[in-house]
Amino acid sequence: MSTTTFPGAALLTGKVAFISGAGRGIGAAAARVFTREGARVLLAARTESELKATAEDVRAAGGEAEYLVCDLADTAAVRAAIEQTVSRFGRLDIAFNNGGTIQRPGPMDGVEESEFDRIYQVNLKSVWTAMTAEVAAIRATAGTGAIVNNSSIGSLRANPELPIYAAMKRGVNSLTASAAATYGPEAIRVNAIAPGNTRTEMIRAWEENSPGLRTRLESLTPLGRSADPEEIAQAAAWLLSDRASFVTGTVLRVDGGARA
Repeated sequence: MSTTTFPGAALLTGKVAFISGAGRGIGAAAARVFTREGARVLLAARTESELKATAEDVRAAGGEAEYLVCDLADTAAVRAAIEQTVSRFGRLDIAFNNGGTIQRPGPMDGVEESEFDRIYQVNLKSVWTAMTAEVAAIRATAGTGAIVNNSSIGSLRANPELPIYAAMKRGVNSLTASAAATYGPEAIRVNAIAPGNTRTEMIRAWEENSPGLRTRLESLTPLGRSADPEEIAQAAAWLLSDRASFVTGTVLRVDGGARA
């Protein structure tokens, strides 16, 4: 067994990264963390004002970021965003498929078909679309690389409050494992993270329909608090880095012990 050391090196030095859902929450935190760790980033999300603010934050801190408005429900737009990453930076090394949407909380028989289709399109199909484009871009440029998909601890057991959301995230876990097995021989690693209760707009939207949600979730978390988005982004950065070079096909819980 060989031992590799990284004396003083940033996690992602020299890498080009694509981040979806990068306008706010975990995605915006990832933009800041990845660039602080040496990456150049292409940020994608639906809302231009949020993307612009994130990119300006990154640049003010000395990082390099470009952004592109992209609706994850639009398959062609997702593929175009990956192509733009290569066009602007010349390569793709790593990708964080983070963007997603939440359902209106409630049992599955209360979900309209149109809402089911929307959640499928954004939370599952867009991940498949992005991964296929990312693998092609990595093959054609960097040669080897890594992908991290954002899942949820809600995908790891029955989830009667968010059944459709959880089902799509469980699908993400399956796609992740299959991609890891398929592309491992090419030295393209694919993992997922499963965040727990995190201080994001998505949790705030859920709480509007479920008063007391945050307190309840914190009571179920051994660390006794919610995560800051940057804590989730740090886990993604490590999985995307060469320091996780023998990790692929895993769903890493970043949940404060909630599923311990």
